[in-house]
Amino acid sequence: MPVRRRRSTALAAAVAAAAALGATVLATAGATTATAAEVPLKDYELTWGIKQSYRSYVGMFGTFTPSGGATQAAGNGAFTFVDGTGTYDTTGNTVDLAFEGGLVSKSAAHGFEITFTDVRFDSKAGEITADIRKVDTSAGAPKTTEGDDVPLATVAVTRAMKDMATTLTAEAGEYLGSATYAGAAGDPLTVVQKTPPSTPPASPSPSPSQTRTQEPSPSASQTAPTEQPETESPAPTTTKTTEASPSASATEAATKGEVADGTLGWGVKQSFRAYVVGPIAKGRVTVSGGATQAAGNGAFTFKDATGTYDTDADKLTASFQGAVNFKGHESGGAYGLDLTLSNLKATLDGGSGKLSADVNSLGTLTKGVVLADLKAKSPDLAAEKDVITVDGVAATLTAAGAKAFGGFYPAGTALDTVDLSVALSDDAQLPGGGTSGTTGGTGGTGGSGGSAGGSTGGTGGTASTIGGTGTTTGGSTGGGALATTGSDIPGPALAGAAGVAVAIGAGAVYATRRRRTQQ
Repeated sequence: MPVRRRRSTALAAAVAAAAALGATVLATAGATTATAAEVPLKDYELTWGIKQSYRSYVGMFGTFTPSGGATQAAGNGAFTFVDGTGTYDTTGNTVDLAFEGGLVSKSAAHGFEITFTDVRFDSKAGEITADIRKVDTSAGAPKTTEGDDVPLATVAVTRAMKDMATTLTAEAGEYLGSATYAGAAGDPLTVVQKTPPSTPPASPSPSPSQTRTQEPSPSASQTAPTEQPETESPAPTTTKTTEASPSASATEAATKGEVADGTLGWGVKQSFRAYVVGPIAKGRVTVSGGATQAAGNGAFTFKDATGTYDTDADKLTASFQGAVNFKGHESGGAYGLDLTLSNLKATLDGGSGKLSADVNSLGTLTKGVVLADLKAKSPDLAAEKDVITVDGVAATLTAAGAKAFGGFYPAGTALDTVDLSVALSDDAQLPGGGTSGTTGGTGGTGGSGGSAGGSTGGTGGTASTIGGTGTTTGGSTGGGALATTGSDIPGPALAGAAGVAVAIGAGAVYATRRRRTQQ
């Protein structure tokens, strides 16, 4: 595996020389006589998600753990590395930056742990690199592979350095475990300066500033870039709040009573939905009983809430109608994965609570399983226009929930966030106008809910189906597990866990599916 030399020492020496001399003369890579004036840079951030389908895969089979100041965006999003320092070449208008923070991609089930550190961006070379250490235990004895400044992707550098297209390298494929990644499109890359504010903003609407030039231009100066971070003062979000504002409507609900109606929005887990309809499980997702699914294999909405509330005590209990069925790994008319969640119930008490459901896995029904622990952004419950809304509630898989998923996800796994809206009176208007919602998607194959192996599907309503085949997150599907880059699942990891994959919904029960008879 190609190993690139570490440039940290060389860069540190260059910066030290720049500080001493004011303008350092350096020989550029691949040049014999060219010189450049180097200006020190600091306070930069780099955001890159590697590849969305890789994050979905790891999120389903393992975990990502940022460290040293690095972070990951909510919903298994992109990674941000911080405190970028380096140099700016005023002659060529290029930058070379090194970032703080590390990242561990790990799956105990598939026997790999990959650690990324010393992430770097070189606009002249047009690449992003990192030091990588990979420990592979899939074959038994641990095998460790290490590399310094491993090129992960080439970058189509732009002047603004935002949302730059990336292409994964062969080295990325080797470390991430799939040769199909070589030459595949990676996630967009953004590099911005995050200058710490020294004084309060002069005005609420600062004028946009000039971004750093990445290509030679006649106006290039011999001074450091003066780019101001466009994300330094983010605009206020439109996220709903659970606290009543000073200008709240004069129409206020009673402090306690019975819930008149309501909705619960939850996607279970995005990577799980992608897996069910992807090229491995080759399954489908079906909603029934009044539940709906957002287009594009999106999240689910459960309706017709009943329950109680007490805004003085910040307590809420609400049960919702509708069901969702996940089905896949079909063989001879039987399914290795046949999981139905129905009769969802959410409770909150001072911002903490539980999410439970009736779980039917391969015909075995267990009622009232506590699937997740809930944690709201605020402990307070407040009604506005007779509606209590609590959005973005964090959901963490419980031990009972892990069992419901056949032990495929460990307890403590982050699930999709939960959105709750409950009406406190019959004439209250729920978000979205109180309509029945939009049924999820079109063009899916497979019949209505309630077929094969005890997928109860709920009562009433016509089932709608998402997927069928080939709507995997990674793109187009292939005939085999890794027939095309659309699969995007590392081969060694997949081969080492084939038994786990087919048991996603019911653990070892898959091995006994032949006992079931066709009706």
